Amino acid sequence: MPEAALAASSKLYRPKLATILAEGYRLDDLRRDAMAGLTVAIVALPLSMAIAIASGVSPDRGLTTAIVGGFLVSALGGSRFQIGGPAGAFIVLVSATVAKFGIDGLVLAVLLSGMMLTLIGALRLGSLIRHIPHSVTVGFTAGIAITILASQLKDLFGLHLAGPEPGPFFAKLTALAQAWTSASPAAFGLALAVIVVTVAIRRVRPLWPSMLVAVAGASAIAVALHLPVETIGSRFGGIPHGLPTPHLPAITQARVLAILPSALSFTLLGGIESLLSAVVADAMTGRRHRSNMELLAQGVANMASALFGGISVTGTIARTATNVRAGARSPISGMLHSVFLLAFMILAAPLASYVPVSALAGVLVLVAWNMVERPAIKRLLGEWRAGAVMLTTLLLTVARDLTTGILAGCLLAAALWGLGLWNSRLRRDGN
Repeated sequence: MPEAALAASSKLYRPKLATILAEGYRLDDLRRDAMAGLTVAIVALPLSMAIAIASGVSPDRGLTTAIVGGFLVSALGGSRFQIGGPAGAFIVLVSATVAKFGIDGLVLAVLLSGMMLTLIGALRLGSLIRHIPHSVTVGFTAGIAITILASQLKDLFGLHLAGPEPGPFFAKLTALAQAWTSASPAAFGLALAVIVVTVAIRRVRPLWPSMLVAVAGASAIAVALHLPVETIGSRFGGIPHGLPTPHLPAITQARVLAILPSALSFTLLGGIESLLSAVVADAMTGRRHRSNMELLAQGVANMASALFGGISVTGTIARTATNVRAGARSPISGMLHSVFLLAFMILAAPLASYVPVSALAGVLVLVAWNMVERPAIKRLLGEWRAGAVMLTTLLLTVARDLTTGILAGCLLAAALWGLGLWNSRLRRDGN
């Protein structure tokens, strides 16, 4: 290989952190990164716990994912500003995997996904993921948002079901409707208060940590008024004071083959979400990320998260955008965000026991609402081919699963593109 090609290849696989340090890193940069990292940690704290609970695991696994995975995404990644951690888009996949294979099966799926992401990055296949049609991306994102909203109705209204909550969308709605008479006004009131306060603070004081303020306020009200609502403490017994000891899940050939489809889904969604997040950061800063290095970092982060019992790690668009707006200068801000979260686990873990589960459900209702790309949906519906692809992806994501939605959307997009090309050729030949 020519020397110039070797140099270009080595740059593609160079973490942005190494580039930053080679350019020169000053004390003022550290100060700005520390403030940005603290800002993102304050945003990530309630989100990480809420996403974990919605995914069917304990809240400490969400924090572990943000701490371990988030640190490695920033330290090794191909983006200056990417923030890694648990993401709302994975709630459906994680909860389905836990229901089918248990926690140990989920950990193995995350481990396998990390290996696959690393391989995709090493083989320079990151650019292929970016060729997924925009209509498919908008469709499955909206479908995931609808599914997240449905998954939060039980905690949002404090419902008590006669049995386990069904996984399939329509069966879930039926079961929730049958339990409607058990709704708790106190639980719904706290969730509604979190939504209203968060939206109000964002409009009046956009730089304030609106979600954390709202959740902390709801927790204080629940404690002061002795409200009969479920909390993190009553459901999970609180969260531990630090990270667990790393260990490997049980690995057998039969278990790997059974879990492989779930791992493939994690890999596909993780690659898409991470690169989309990096593109958003590029658009906000005028920088360019290294897609294959980013996927390598995501792979390593997922493997490490699995070893500590965490869930899937991916680039998170909202937290990455917050990082940029907070004045981050380098990946060190993302690394510090993980350090701040670890400090919370060590020093303030008992406080999490008082957080009402319905308050975190309110947080995720806002996450689901913000996931829906309403201007893009309106634009795509104005073009019948793109609208058909988007709606097909959305409906199948909700009714079946994410993998089915993405595959069907891509196949339909390819078929419609081929049909359009064929019609164009016929019109040209007719003339």
